[in-house]
Amino acid sequence: MVKIFQKTSLGSVGLVVGGALTLTGIYAYGIGNATLNLAGLFYGVPVLLGGLALKVSELTPIPFSEPTSREILELREKQATSTQNQIREDVTRYRYGQEAHLDESLQRLGLAPTDEERPELVSIRETATEGAYTLILEFDSGLMSLEKWQKQKEKIEKFFGPNIRAEITEPEEDAIDLALIFVATETEAQPVEA
Repeated sequence: MVKIFQKTSLGSVGLVVGGALTLTGIYAYGIGNATLNLAGLFYGVPVLLGGLALKVSELTPIPFSEPTSREILELREKQATSTQNQIREDVTRYRYGQEAHLDESLQRLGLAPTDEERPELVSIRETATEGAYTLILEFDSGLMSLEKWQKQKEKIEKFFGPNIRAEITEPEEDAIDLALIFVATETEAQPVEA
């Protein structure tokens, strides 16, 4: 049930429900039905205004740049860290009251000194890197160079860790791919003897 609300725009729901109640109240006023008029306007206008306020502050979900295969989904179930899961879930749902996805994280990492320079997350994808689950964050980074990203590599690994290795690439001009790769600890990597 919670997943349904995460994939639904509450602003749009508020606009539709509030608009319907308000119109019902106006219609009821026209036909002289005082009770329905009062209920329609009394509830409709605040819901409509609330929906409008949510719509204005809405941050839409980030899309996947390519579909995730069944093998990668199984790998995610086995290896994905709580941080990787949290990032994926947070950026693929509607958010309210934020300026951009991962804006606070980028600011703490020193990758968004100003709002104008802040890289914009445009899509994500899931893959495997040498058998390890990998979440790739794809940024439009026209004002933040690859060199600045690479200087923050160690800080990125600590920030999104533990069990995370970061790879930063520039697939094309003004684009940065930040790969968050699962790294097993020594106890996880060694089989348990019976």
